[in-house]
Amino acid sequence: TFTVEEVVETIGFGRFHIMLFLIMGSTGVAEAMEIMLIAVVSPLIRCEWQLQDWQVALVTTMVFFGYMVFSVVLGLLADRYGRWKILLLSFLWAAYFSLLTSFAPSYIWFVFLRAMVGGGVSGHAQGRGENKQIVAMCSCFNPFLSLGKVFWLAGSLLIIGLASVVNPTIGWRWLIRIASIPGILLILVFKFIPESARYNISTGNVAAALATLQRIAEMNGAVMPEGVLREPAKERRGRFKDLIHPKYFRTTLQIWIIW
Repeated sequence: TFTVEEVVETIGFGRFHIMLFLIMGSTGVAEAMEIMLIAVVSPLIRCEWQLQDWQVALVTTMVFFGYMVFSVVLGLLADRYGRWKILLLSFLWAAYFSLLTSFAPSYIWFVFLRAMVGGGVSGHAQGRGENKQIVAMCSCFNPFLSLGKVFWLAGSLLIIGLASVVNPTIGWRWLIRIASIPGILLILVFKFIPESARYNISTGNVAAALATLQRIAEMNGAVMPEGVLREPAKERRGRFKDLIHPKYFRTTLQIWIIW
C-alpha cells in the first residue's frame, strides 16, 4: 500500500506543477487587483458622491468585513463539498459582483457590492497562507508555493499602472471592469485544475484521489508506485475551542496578533 504523500514524492516535480503554479499564482494577480482597487478608486468616488472621510474609509472596511465573514463560511463549505467547487464559486462570485460595482448608482450600492466582492475573493485566498482554498488544493503538489507572492505584487503594480491611464481618460467604472478580466479568464482554465487528492482521500473517495495522482504522473512522465492507495487513519477533526485550549492558547493569540 501507499499514501498520497508517498505518491507525490515518487512522482516528483514536473510539467503538472509548473502549470498548476502558473494558474494558481495568477489567482494572486486577480486577488491583488480587486483588493488594491479601492485605493485608486476612492479619491474619485469621494468627489463624485461628495463623501466624507469616514464614508471613504467605510468602503475598505466593508470589503474586509465581507472577506472575514465569508472566509469562515466558504472554509466550512470547502471542507464539506470540496476545494475545487468552492474555488470556482468564489471566482464566479467575485467577478460577478465586481462587474456589478461598475454600474453602482449610489454610494450605498457601491459599499454593498464591494463587500460582496470581498466575500468572493476570500474563497480563493483565505488569510494569505493560512487555511486558504488554493493552498489546500495544491500544497500537496507544488513545493514552490512561496514564489506565488510575486503574483500578488504583480497584481498590485498592474492595478496602479492601469489606474494612472484609465482613471483620467475613461473613468473609474471602466477601471473596475478591466480589473475583473483576470478573474474571468481564470474561470476558463478551471478544467485543468484537479480536486485535491488529500481532500478526496480524507472523504473516502479513493478512486478520485487515485485518478488525480495518475493524471499528475502521466503529465510529469513518471510512474505510479505499485500497490493500493490507502486512506489515512481517521482522526478527530479540530474544533474552535481547541484554539483556546491551555496547550495552544498562547500560540493562538500570537498568530492572531501577527495577522
